[in-house]
Amino acid sequence: MFSDDKNATLFLGALDSIFLFSYAVGLYLSGVVGDRFNLRYVLCFGLCGSAVVEFMFGTLTEWLHIYNVYVYCILWVVNGLLQSAVWPSVVAVMGNWFGKQGRGFVFGLWSACASVGNILGAFLASSVLKYGYEYAFLVTSVMQFAGGVVVFFGLLTSPKEIGLSSDSETGLSAVATDSDSHRPLMSDEEEEQEVEVEPQEEDEPLPATPRAITFCQAFCLPGVLPYSLAYACLKLVNYSFFFWLPFYLSNNFGWKEAEADRLSVWYDVGGILGGTVQGLISDFMGKRAPVLAISLALAMGALVGYSNSPNDQVINAALLSATGFFIGGPSNMISSAISADLGRQEALRGSQQALATVTGIVDGTGSIGAAFGQYLVSLIEGRLGWMCVFYFFILMTGGSILFISPLLFKEVRAMWRDRQALRRQL
Repeated sequence: MFSDDKNATLFLGALDSIFLFSYAVGLYLSGVVGDRFNLRYVLCFGLCGSAVVEFMFGTLTEWLHIYNVYVYCILWVVNGLLQSAVWPSVVAVMGNWFGKQGRGFVFGLWSACASVGNILGAFLASSVLKYGYEYAFLVTSVMQFAGGVVVFFGLLTSPKEIGLSSDSETGLSAVATDSDSHRPLMSDEEEEQEVEVEPQEEDEPLPATPRAITFCQAFCLPGVLPYSLAYACLKLVNYSFFFWLPFYLSNNFGWKEAEADRLSVWYDVGGILGGTVQGLISDFMGKRAPVLAISLALAMGALVGYSNSPNDQVINAALLSATGFFIGGPSNMISSAISADLGRQEALRGSQQALATVTGIVDGTGSIGAAFGQYLVSLIEGRLGWMCVFYFFILMTGGSILFISPLLFKEVRAMWRDRQALRRQL
């Protein structure tokens, strides 16, 4: 299809950007859709539809010998739109089942599903790659379609579907009565004592079912814009590792493609540990922004270290895990626990149907940044080399810290006031 490797590399970068732009647009739309329709149907449609398109993109085109740039681009745009229906919906489902308490740890551990999927996908693809790349697409698309079928027949999107209430012995409660789940973890009113709620008079009318929040209302919620912009910078770096790491390892160190795929798994391992540990720490602190800022500052040092990694797979894997811990961890936190915090804050008392919309805004803005980044990575690498790509990653990581700095200062001041008040009591 291409005359040389340079043109092929540029096309791969453009293809990644096309996917991420369509994915970002889809996120803005699918978040709104997820708050208005049954989440199970939305999830199943996204998973199964995306699986079919991936089969057509990687397998059917090879079997039919269709090698057309425009066909690949159109299919990848459709794939991005369909895949965008998944993440806002699953975050909303998790938000329905879990309240504020321990959200950082629970969502940090759960958000590892994306990294686990990357690991399994890398192993599956590398195991069948020797038979041809079309079989890698075939195996992964079949598994994804099967996952969509399981979701359709087995997913419970809310405790209300099985009749759980706030006084259930399981400790779970329906979203409509789970007032705790609507309180943001970053609230300054964490220490308020519980107040007994007097029963309503029999003749008092029941509250109307809350309507879903609008897109503009969700965008204007406190914290949504800063975290969205920070995630745009951070997702650029995180997705650059996801898309370009195997190519970098193979191109820069001369390792075989299968070896590069397996080694890239260590970045995801670091991300799994990072999201879980940092989520747990943020639960204990009662604040998210300080944990994110410290991790991102350490990530800048980890990027410097990894950019100077020697041609040794063991050392490379260790540095890669550390980089994943400090970059992938915050990325998982923003896309899951923090999105749930933003979608369950005090400003949403009158609307419980907002979590998918807020998640779509945060993740969609992040995907726009990632889309620009993928093309820039291919451009910078082609003209200036990989070292300048890592300098670019360091700059973007610093940008994430800059965007959350207002929230960081606010939360640090709140922590200082709490400590001063505690000292006065003693």
